[in-house]
Amino acid sequence: MSWQSALACWYLRRQFRPQTLAPRVDVAKARALTAKRVWSPRVPRDWRLRETYRTHDAPLRGEWLERVAQTPAGHAPPTVLYCHGGGYYFCSPRTHRSLVFGLATRADTRVFSLDYRLAPEHRYPAALDDASAAYRQLLAMGIAPESIVIAGDSAGGGLALATLVALRDAGDPRPAGGLLFSPWTDLAAAGASIRGNDSVDPMFCGAAIARAAKVYLGDTPATDPYASPVYADLHGLPPLFIMAGSTEVLLDDSQRVADNARAAGVDCEFEVWKKMPHVWPLFAPFIPEANRALDHAAAFVRRATSRAANGAQAAAQPSSAMSRV
Repeated sequence: MSWQSALACWYLRRQFRPQTLAPRVDVAKARALTAKRVWSPRVPRDWRLRETYRTHDAPLRGEWLERVAQTPAGHAPPTVLYCHGGGYYFCSPRTHRSLVFGLATRADTRVFSLDYRLAPEHRYPAALDDASAAYRQLLAMGIAPESIVIAGDSAGGGLALATLVALRDAGDPRPAGGLLFSPWTDLAAAGASIRGNDSVDPMFCGAAIARAAKVYLGDTPATDPYASPVYADLHGLPPLFIMAGSTEVLLDDSQRVADNARAAGVDCEFEVWKKMPHVWPLFAPFIPEANRALDHAAAFVRRATSRAANGAQAAAQPSSAMSRV
């Protein structure tokens, strides 16, 4: 554990965790504090940030990060559809630029960071509807499904996984993969780590998870598989890559998804990082572990899209029997 990570954990334990001990969720305060503390990195050299916030109900409301240089014809880069975290009720693409910028530049991929609707003004399934609509709009723009990875962190990680499940059930073309950073996948807060890691998680107390879930769920059961994809049937999903910290109260939200995915025959890579705080890649470039985590994530994006593209190309080739006709 680097000294930078230890310092981040010290800060979170003293500045963030005490707020999660409150008996109720203060949505306005959370949004105000996030807006006040947000740090926005510079747009990387040779990249451009394109904001699309003008139309509130547009399928692609959020931010594009793209290379300035045009790619050769037939060599379109992969595309990441990113869902930010924030308990479904705060944060935005702007708060997650450090992670998104780091992922894009490492994977050499364009990223669309989705500004999905937030609770309690827009409860479940608003976020899921927005993420599904955004994916379909990418396809309508001519982006091949095998070049798309759906990614997210915390609530956004759960949303990314739920979107994969919903798209599969609706019969949509399958994307290349799912990338999940410390995903929140169980809004029923039934994982053993909710209690087991309660005293060691530098960011959350375990009781805060169920309280936050109610803001998003409203009257929806917490075990609804489209809200809590740990309860979903994961058969037929694309490859998954999951990261979580060993001391997170949400560790089991990742562990159980990884176990369920593998049992369902899904290719799933799961990394547990020792003593890392919740969604530590957000601390890039300041924490060495954040930079290494983004390196691993970028490698997955390249690997998943390459495999999917090769598979699509092979499927499009006529069989040897057909070629003789």
